[in-house]
Amino acid sequence: MSDKWLDEIKWTDDGLVPVIAQEDGSGKILMFAWMNRESLQLTVQEGKAIYWSRSRNKLWRKGEESGHEQILKDIRLDCDNDVILLRVEQKGGIACHTGRKSCFYQQLQDGEWVPVEPVLKDPDEIYRK
Repeated sequence: MSDKWLDEIKWTDDGLVPVIAQEDGSGKILMFAWMNRESLQLTVQEGKAIYWSRSRNKLWRKGEESGHEQILKDIRLDCDNDVILLRVEQKGGIACHTGRKSCFYQQLQDGEWVPVEPVLKDPDEIYRK
């Protein structure tokens, strides 16, 4: 496969593209992250979500510590060529480091952010140090 498809993406000035991970089947939005050219290319090659960690400044293989990998089912590019949508199978049913299914678990209610999704597994059990 040629790399031409990577050149069609409008990368940010720091070489990143925003990525939304969506659960295949249910359509539930699981998380938001960033990818650089290498992580996107590896995601396609390996069939598993690999992101770019801005805080650690390195590749981040989703599930490398937790075991909660994301298996790539489909990949889409938006109409402006500047946002990627991954449809994934979420292993373990947990995408968030807080132990929840989705990172989008807080809902605005009367001017306050309220957690509306349960913790499925204690993060201390997921990330044993």
